Amino acid sequence: MSLDNPMSFKPYVLKKKEAYMSEGQRKHFEVILEAWKESLLEEMDRTMAHMQDESANFPDPMDRASQEEEFSLELRTRDRERKLIKKIDEALEALKNSEYGYCESCGAEIGLRRLEARPTASMCIDCKTLDEIKEKQLYS
Repeated sequence: MSLDNPMSFKPYVLKKKEAYMSEGQRKHFEVILEAWKESLLEEMDRTMAHMQDESANFPDPMDRASQEEEFSLELRTRDRERKLIKKIDEALEALKNSEYGYCESCGAEIGLRRLEARPTASMCIDCKTLDEIKEKQLYS
């Protein structure tokens, strides 16, 4: 796994007759989730340091507005990342409880490749598709 990109990892190689969510698979996803969380936390720390260092009271209103817009964008990004960290924590908790990798709606296996693509996935592709269709109909 690269330190620059925690989501760059080697895909899990399934062993012959290996059960779904075996100890090796759980460890694989724990490493991915922990690295992702650590990366997000480091990015949040960098943002706070940047905002404190770059905080200036510009005399020019355009410069001030530009800085405020930049900070606003960074804060929105960090808010999304904060929500993602919550989902990562939920996934790590599900790992501890042996519930990770199973759909919260129907109980089916989510699948290794889907989890590698989206480690915080909590629904199988079928249930997620139905959920998105219902949401689309509700808000259309």
